[in-house]
Order: sequence, then structure tokens, then C-alpha cells
Amino acid sequence: MRVAALVPVKRFAAAKGRLSGAVDEQQRARLARWTATGVVAAFGDIDVYVACDNDEVAEWARELGHAVIWGPGLGLNGAIDDGVAALADAGYDQVVIAHADLPRPTSLSTVARHNTITLVPDDRRDGTNVMSFPLTDTVQAAYGARSFERHLAAAQQVGICIEVRADPDLALDIDTPDDLTHPLIREVLPTWLRTNQANHRSV
Repeated sequence: MRVAALVPVKRFAAAKGRLSGAVDEQQRARLARWTATGVVAAFGDIDVYVACDNDEVAEWARELGHAVIWGPGLGLNGAIDDGVAALADAGYDQVVIAHADLPRPTSLSTVARHNTITLVPDDRRDGTNVMSFPLTDTVQAAYGARSFERHLAAAQQVGICIEVRADPDLALDIDTPDDLTHPLIREVLPTWLRTNQANHRSV
């Protein structure tokens, strides 16, 4: 089974806007780059494709040895669907789609399963942090609020095996200041991030 990873990455300077009350703009951009780097590295030997429409992100991806799928003006869902179509055309059998803001992505390489649609919801079972499916039985991207519900409904229409994986690490993402205080996220935050509670005494 030929598996490819698809990671949509928005412009680093525009990422993590909901953290603006806790993290300054420069650190938000640095945090976005840090999480994205960890996500693509977690795929190991799986081919990684970065979907983006920003030159800085494209250069970052290529420096790390990953291919770029350029999709200007498509938005998140359009960029993912465009990337999925490109991977199908390239002859891959299965895709794993992962958000770029996962702070503990170590089990990403295990998500793809033959002839199975796998959904990994966030810890609120609202969003879809990771999704995998065969490229012969695709699930249209429907990210945004309550995306897990929509993706599950779409997967049920496909008619193949569905796995909803409760993964305590992959369920974690960084969207809000409260996420930065989660014990499992605090464990892995970089020391330069000033909102890291463990560093408050030295700031």
C-alpha cells in the first residue's frame, strides 16, 4: 500500500490568531512553524506533501525535503480536496491528512489502514485532527466547526470499514490559550514560548 501524507499549512505569520491574547505575533509564527515541523517529521518514511499558497511555507517544506502542492485561493477545504486529487493522480493508494498544529504527533505514521476510513477527532470530538482513507474511496474535506460530525456522516456513505480512533496525543491541538495549559501539551512546548507555565519563573 502506497501511503502519502497531506499536511495543509497556512502562512506562519497568519496562524494561531486565537492565541493573540496570550502569545505575541512573532511567537505565534514561530509556534506555527514548530508544530508544523513536528507533524511532518512524525510521518517518518511516508511521503509528505504540504498544501499551501505561501512562498515562505513552500520554501520551508522544500528545505525539509517535502513536496509542495500549490493551491492559491482555495481555502482549507479546497486545498485538501485539490491535494487529495493530486495524490490519486500520482498513484498513491491511501492518504493521511493531518492538521499542522498537533503538538504530540508521534503516532501519525500508524493511522493509515488498508481499505479503512480512519477519523481521529479532537479531544472535544468537534474537529477532525487526522483523517485517512483510500484514494479510491475519498471523503470530501469539510473542516471547520463540527467537522468530525460531517466527516463521519460522509464516511458512512462510502460503505467501507470506518475506524474512529480515540488517540490521546493526536486528539490534542493548539487553538486557544487554554490549550497551552493542558498538561500533555505543556510537557512538550518549546522553552522559548513565554506562555509555557513551567517557564514563568524565569521570564
